[in-house]
Amino acid sequence: MALTSTKPYVGVPRDTVANFNGKQIVYTYWEQHLLFSTPYLTVVEPGMRFGDYWENVVKPLMQADPDAAGVNLAEVKWTMGKQDFTPNISATLAENGIVHKAQLCFRTPGVNTLLAAA
Repeated sequence: MALTSTKPYVGVPRDTVANFNGKQIVYTYWEQHLLFSTPYLTVVEPGMRFGDYWENVVKPLMQADPDAAGVNLAEVKWTMGKQDFTPNISATLAENGIVHKAQLCFRTPGVNTLLAAA
């Protein structure tokens, strides 16, 4: 059904980085895992070290999956957006180029619930 506006519509986005008091949204998705059909939405400091993001934010969210204990960070394969990505775990999210509303995807070769033989 078509709509007609009586006035010009001006959309005001409310999820801009300016509205997060120095923090940013980072989406993180564990590919090929049945318990996680969509990315996690996390709100974190851009100055957080990537290793701390993994240990203190992502790993606790993964614990519901029985495969979580078998994940070795050194073997995890990452993409950011649609590009392969190798994070520096000692550097901050900002230093790794992770910006507001970035989407990180990770695969855990040999540890996945969708394709057990992969």
